[in-house]
Amino acid sequence: MKKVIDMLRPHSFPKLLSLGSLTLALVLSGCVNLAPRYERPDAPVPGTFPVTGGSSSGGKASNDARDHSQHQGDGAVNAPAAAELPWSDFFTDAKLRQLVERALQNNRDLRVAVQSITQARAQYRIQDAATLPTLNASGGMTASRTPASLSGTGQAVTGRQYSATVGVSAYELDLFGRVRNLSAQALEQYLATEEARRSTQMSLVAEVATAYLTWAADLERLSLARQTLRSQSDTLALTQRRFELGDVSALSLKQVQTSVESARVDVARYTGQVAQDRNALVLLVGADVPDDLAPQTLSDSLNALPELPAGLPSDLMLRRPDLLESEHQLKAATANIGAARAAMYPRISLTGTAGSGSDALSGLFKGGSGAWTFSPQISLPIFDSGANRAGVDSAVAARDIALAQYEKAIQTAFREVADALVQRESLAEQVNAQQALVAASGDALTLSDARFARGVDSYLDVLDAQRTWYSAQQSLISLRLSRLTNGVTLYKALGGGWKG
Repeated sequence: MKKVIDMLRPHSFPKLLSLGSLTLALVLSGCVNLAPRYERPDAPVPGTFPVTGGSSSGGKASNDARDHSQHQGDGAVNAPAAAELPWSDFFTDAKLRQLVERALQNNRDLRVAVQSITQARAQYRIQDAATLPTLNASGGMTASRTPASLSGTGQAVTGRQYSATVGVSAYELDLFGRVRNLSAQALEQYLATEEARRSTQMSLVAEVATAYLTWAADLERLSLARQTLRSQSDTLALTQRRFELGDVSALSLKQVQTSVESARVDVARYTGQVAQDRNALVLLVGADVPDDLAPQTLSDSLNALPELPAGLPSDLMLRRPDLLESEHQLKAATANIGAARAAMYPRISLTGTAGSGSDALSGLFKGGSGAWTFSPQISLPIFDSGANRAGVDSAVAARDIALAQYEKAIQTAFREVADALVQRESLAEQVNAQQALVAASGDALTLSDARFARGVDSYLDVLDAQRTWYSAQQSLISLRLSRLTNGVTLYKALGGGWKG
């Protein structure tokens, strides 16, 4: 009982005030949350990716698609392995892995994304700090002099005041969740920035791989053009001697010359293209690319993407960082509605201090020098010409925009995966057919050369056969490049590339 009486004495009032204010703040701070409850929207895409129905596996694919309702788990067993496979395990080319590592260390776009995370984290910490009172300590001294004519005593008076206080300044009682929703919004923005960094890394890994493959393909094209130029130069020298002996006509000689110059044009073009490919890779890597990391040929076993079963569930792509980023933006917009709605309700803020004051520094902390202030303030919106209501409408519209953007991102991702799956099977068949075309056109060129050497055909037939073979070779390089980049695209579309 004595303790209770002591607490009720005047000198104990600041303690009671501080304790009561803190208790009231903690009790009232969790009263109401006006933000809509967030629920992940249904994905506006089919439940499974379409089956291509290609000839190589069309029957099995059709059966798997029909039996998907009974064997959906079969598709989900291997698919996550493809989506979660780290890039360091996906790429089997040692040179490419080194280039990707360098890019992750030096690429400036990725550095910007990392620093954006640091900035967003700091902004969230700033906003979240508003959910708790800010305690400040202050000390000061005020000196004043009153002239004799104003002092009332006929003598000048000099006065001094010393103070030391601890207090809370303008702490808002979060009765309707405004501060909490602003903190939640900042948190979701921070999480979205983190996913944006992962998405940037995923794109960077794919871009480095694609640039490396393009460089390798153009090196093969350049090698083919040089080989053709050497062959055509030898043919031109032979034809020149035969022309001088009268065995071939001037027309045949000029036809051979046109093929030589055409090959020289291709050598010059691909030489420049190879240099541009290297420059593009240097920009992505963010540093010079040494010669020992240059590709030799376009490898046909660049990646380790496992075979994907038919009836692949489309919700696997929801783990993509760009989709997670869009969802966090939607959550942030939803929380912002709560903050906008709370602006239409009263706001209560508390300011209070407790400390000591004295006219002499030596007496600042003596008995009887205690001082305190308490200043609650309430703000009630009465008439604002509809500004608060417009703020709510704007927040709701922003949420609807974020929802549409999230759904569009899902649809875009679905198309990327579906297109890559379709091309994956089609390109394999095209490469096989193109290889057969290269072999057939090579045989035709050999036969045409032999007939021209015996004088049976004109060089125009040889030239036509050679152009067909050369074009078939170039197309084969392009198809092999497309098949490899398709694997990279599918890997990225499934959400891989940001691990490892």
